[in-house]
Amino acid sequence: MKTNVIDTTPFDDQKPGTSGLRKKVEVFRQAAYLENFVQAIFDSIRDNADAPENRSLVLGGDGRYYNREAIQIILRMAAANGFSKVWVGQGGILSTPAASCVIRKYQSFGGIILSASHNPGGPDGDFGIKYNTGNGGPAPEGITDAIFACSRSLKSYRIVEAPDVDIDSLGSHALGEMRVEVIDPVADYAELMESLFDFDAIRGLIAGGFRLCFDAMHAVTGPYAREILEQRLGAPAGTVINGVPLPDFGDGHPDPNLTYAHELVDIMFNADAQAAPDFGAASDGDGDRNMVLGRHFFVNPSDSLAIIAANATLAPGYSDGLAGIARSMPTSAAADRVADKLGIPCYETPTGWKFFGNLMDAGKVTLCGEESFGTGSSHVREKDGLWAVLFWLNILAQRHLSVEDVVHSHWAEYGRNVYSRHDYEALPSDVANDLMAHLKNRFGELPGKRLGTYTILFCDDFSYVDPVDGSIATGQGLRFGFTDGSRIVFRLSGTGTEGATLRIYLEAFEPDAARHGADAQLALQPLIEIAHDLSQLQQRTGRLAPTVIT
Repeated sequence: MKTNVIDTTPFDDQKPGTSGLRKKVEVFRQAAYLENFVQAIFDSIRDNADAPENRSLVLGGDGRYYNREAIQIILRMAAANGFSKVWVGQGGILSTPAASCVIRKYQSFGGIILSASHNPGGPDGDFGIKYNTGNGGPAPEGITDAIFACSRSLKSYRIVEAPDVDIDSLGSHALGEMRVEVIDPVADYAELMESLFDFDAIRGLIAGGFRLCFDAMHAVTGPYAREILEQRLGAPAGTVINGVPLPDFGDGHPDPNLTYAHELVDIMFNADAQAAPDFGAASDGDGDRNMVLGRHFFVNPSDSLAIIAANATLAPGYSDGLAGIARSMPTSAAADRVADKLGIPCYETPTGWKFFGNLMDAGKVTLCGEESFGTGSSHVREKDGLWAVLFWLNILAQRHLSVEDVVHSHWAEYGRNVYSRHDYEALPSDVANDLMAHLKNRFGELPGKRLGTYTILFCDDFSYVDPVDGSIATGQGLRFGFTDGSRIVFRLSGTGTEGATLRIYLEAFEPDAARHGADAQLALQPLIEIAHDLSQLQQRTGRLAPTVIT
C-alpha cells in the first residue's frame, strides 16, 4: 500500500477555540484544509514524549454533512502516520460523551471528534473537529497551542492510497498495517449509564404510567436514547422523537433551548396541561447538552446542576457522595449553595470543559456544569446530555414528585437564584468587540455607583488560576457585581462560525420561596435595563431584542 507525502501550504487561519476548529463545510472542503489540521494533530502527538509506540485512536462524529468523507480521510492519514488501531463508531456515529467513554474504556491514546456541536449542519452549514486526550477530555491549551503552531508551519501531509473502509459493518478491517475496529457506538455508553443509575426504579416509574418525550433533534443522540429509554427502560415506541440522525439535522438547528427545540416545547406546553407528558428533554448535535422540561415548566440549566448535586446520592453511582462541584463563571451560584450545605468545595472556572477535566482528574470534583445546557460528572470528561436526563429520571423515580415540585422544593430549601441568559447572535465582530471595550473602559468609574435600586460593588475581567497545574486563563468575561449579590456578566462566545455572539447573563438571589413562581424576565427587568444602559446595547448593535432567551 502506497503512502503519499503531499506538499501543501501552511494552515493560514486563526487559532481554534476551546471547542476545536469550527468552520463552514465549504471551508473544510477546500484542498488540504482538513488534511493540514489533522496532520498537525498527528505531528504534535508524535512529538509528545509520552506517546506510546503502538498508538491507538478513537474516531467518530455527530453524523452531520461531511462526517463520513472526513472519517475516510482521517483513517487513511492515521494509517500513514503509524497508528496501530483506530476505533470507529459504526456509520461514523459517536456522540461526544460516548467518544470520551470509549477513549477511557479502551485506554486509547486519544480521539478525534467530528462535530460543530449545536451549530446547524448540511452543505451550507457548519463542520468541526477537535482532539481529545487519553483522559477522554478536550485537549488542554498547551496541546491545542502546539497543534495550531504546527499547522502554521507544516509543508506536507501523509496519507495512504486505499479504498474506503466499510464503516457500516461491525468488526475488524485492515488498512495497511493498521486495524480499524468498527464498534457499536451505543453499547459501551449504555453499559456505563446502567452502572450509574437505578434502571429498575426508572423502569418502575415508566411502567406506572409516567410519560416522557425525548427530542433528539435529528442529531446524534437518537440511537442512544432509543436504545436506553425505549429498549432498556421500557418507554413506549415513539417516546424518542426526531430520532434518526440526519446530515442536515432535518433542516433544523440542533440546540436544545426554548427557541430551537420548539417541537418539544409545543408538546410540553400543550394548552391542555394534562395532555402533556410528565417529563420532556432534548439534546444537541453531538449529544453533550440537555434541556429538561416538566409540564408547562422549564428547568433552568443552572438550577438543574444544583438539583442534581442536592439529590446525587439517590443514584447508585453517586451514593457515596460528591468530592466537589465545579461550575463555569457565568453559571448561577445555585450550585454554590448546595456545596456549602454539603460541606464540599465549589470551583468557579472559565467556560470550557477542559477546565473541569483537570479538577476531575485530580479528584477534586465529581459534578460539573455550565449554564449553556451542559452538565456532567467524572464518569467521562465531557458534558453529557443523556446522562443528565437519566439523572433527572432517577431523581423523579425516587422522590415521586413532578419536575415542577422538585424545583420548587429545592428553592424552598436553598432559595432561588433568579437567572437568565440573553444571546445576541451573529453580531459583526467589530461591533461586539467595541461594545466589550466600551464596558472595560468604564471599570474605573463604576464601583460605588448607584443604578436604580442597585449599587455596583465591583467590576472585572474574570481570570482563573488552575488549582491543579497553576495555569492562568485571562479575559474570560466581564463581571459587574452588586452589593446585594446580584450580577451581570458580558461574554463573547466562540462557538459560532458567523460574526460574534454576545451573551449577557443576569442573576439575582431571591431568598423568599413564596416568590418562586415569579416570571424570571419580569423579576430581572431592572438588571436587564442596567445591562442595556451600561453597554449602550441598542445604540451600538441596533438590536431591540435577543436572538435567544434562556
